[in-house]
Amino acid sequence: MALRFVGLMMALGVAGVTIAATDADNGFTIHKFDAEAYTHPAPVLDYRDRETFLHGRSHFKRRWIAPITFNGEWGLGPTFIQTRCSECHINNGRGGPPASANEQLSTMLVRLSLPGTDEHGGPKPDPNYGDQFQNNALQAQEVDLRYSYEKVPAEAELYLDWEEHVVTLTDGEQVPMRKPRLRIENLAFGPLGEGAMVSIRNTQPVFGLGLLEAVSEDTLKTLAAEQQKQGLNGRINYVWDFINGTMAVGRFGWKAGQATLMGQTAAAFLGDLGVTSRYLRVNNCPPVQKACLVQPITNDPEIIDSDMVDFELWLRGLAVPARRNQDDPQVQQGGRLFAEVGCASCHTPVMTTAAAYPAFPKLANRVFFPYTDLLLHDMGEELADDRPEFKAGGRDWRTAPLWGIGLNKTVNGQTGLLHDARARTVLEAILWHGGEGAASRSAFTRLKKEDRDAL
Repeated sequence: MALRFVGLMMALGVAGVTIAATDADNGFTIHKFDAEAYTHPAPVLDYRDRETFLHGRSHFKRRWIAPITFNGEWGLGPTFIQTRCSECHINNGRGGPPASANEQLSTMLVRLSLPGTDEHGGPKPDPNYGDQFQNNALQAQEVDLRYSYEKVPAEAELYLDWEEHVVTLTDGEQVPMRKPRLRIENLAFGPLGEGAMVSIRNTQPVFGLGLLEAVSEDTLKTLAAEQQKQGLNGRINYVWDFINGTMAVGRFGWKAGQATLMGQTAAAFLGDLGVTSRYLRVNNCPPVQKACLVQPITNDPEIIDSDMVDFELWLRGLAVPARRNQDDPQVQQGGRLFAEVGCASCHTPVMTTAAAYPAFPKLANRVFFPYTDLLLHDMGEELADDRPEFKAGGRDWRTAPLWGIGLNKTVNGQTGLLHDARARTVLEAILWHGGEGAASRSAFTRLKKEDRDAL
């Protein structure tokens, strides 16, 4: 497997780079390891970039409010999940599950669709609830120039229950495991459509996304072709890019369902905050949601174009925390084992951005260490959500980037991993791997405990 990995790196044009290599001085890496580690601008940004970066950051932290209230930006809702981007992406990192069974999801969301596809081959929305639940809504707002005491109904209440079990490894170590079960209560607009599919999604870190956006399609095709030789089946998810009006390579989201950072941003503003943009100008109000439909529109769109551009540069300009303790013998041992057991085949350690990237030239030709291939892989039945998304099937997930993962608890205060935050540790996350990840998981479980700890 290690020889195959070296061959893959040569195919990608980064021959001579190994897992144990020192982080390149690529202009997008910082040596910050505190609770703010995911929030810093890339060193390569110039003065003008940094000015725009700060404007973009302010939009990320901006509080959105109902039209007749104050201390925020008008445009929230009518239905939504949170009032700020930063409320879900804690310190630019992950969200997490509720602390108890009686608390609703607040930094996670639930995707929803029916069998079939929409006009672009993507998920087909539920006629009464759309493609994502909003479990918050405006309260007693102005309607038709008169005060309304009737609240806009939240679409549902969303809770998690847990099924727990223990996995015993070959040397007797016992690992507590858990799997979430979604509990939907008080559906406000009748039952879900026939065959409805739901998927729990934790929020993901937002740093380093500009580097991922700047990787060329050819690089991803090369990765997929090399993986085929190893018996793997990494695939690009081609999705509808509504920003540019074409099918394109999916890169962002748990199933790589968004092609661009602008698309990811516009979809999040609408789905999570109920804020319209020039790209998505209609509120989340299916016909049955009458109170939602009659809410006054304060601005059209509610977030202006220049703010979206600032936000996009902020995302592109966020730096990546460098890998730590690279001279530690245990860390070096873990790096070797990472390749030997096959983790590096999908969690590709090294990538290079496109030779030219006109959208933001500072991102061009950068060597970086994301530990992802941005491809879809069948991860087995235990991780399946049974909800397709363009080319992604119900068992498929995009390989999650591993960079910065050791700072999870420092940044977020918790360590929920995988798409539904079920894994509390890296060990648990590995043990959930099935499908194309099953062989690496099995190889990992056969290691001695000291080797498992090093990896």
